[in-house]
Amino acid sequence: MMMWDDPQTQPPPQQQQQQQRPDQDFCFNFDLLSLLSRPKDYYKILEVDYDATDDAIRSNYIRLALKWHPDKQKDEDSATSRFQEINEAYQGLDFTLSLLYS
Repeated sequence: MMMWDDPQTQPPPQQQQQQQRPDQDFCFNFDLLSLLSRPKDYYKILEVDYDATDDAIRSNYIRLALKWHPDKQKDEDSATSRFQEINEAYQGLDFTLSLLYS
């Protein structure tokens, strides 16, 4: 008899249900892992130089956000993903810059 066939080594039914139920944080963990596994160049996404000022970053963010807003594009799927990428880049740079100044 194999170890997993032995009823004494199997978890109780309540634990089995928890193991079979998808983890609620799965999406968050997946997004975090994908973010860490392939870093993005936020400066390149926002089309600014690495030594750009806060004002230049902000103005390019606004320009790109208006340009790629899904309501203004015919291809909503690609516009939505590009718009989300622009927002992520701005939030990432904004957070990084706020850490530098504090």
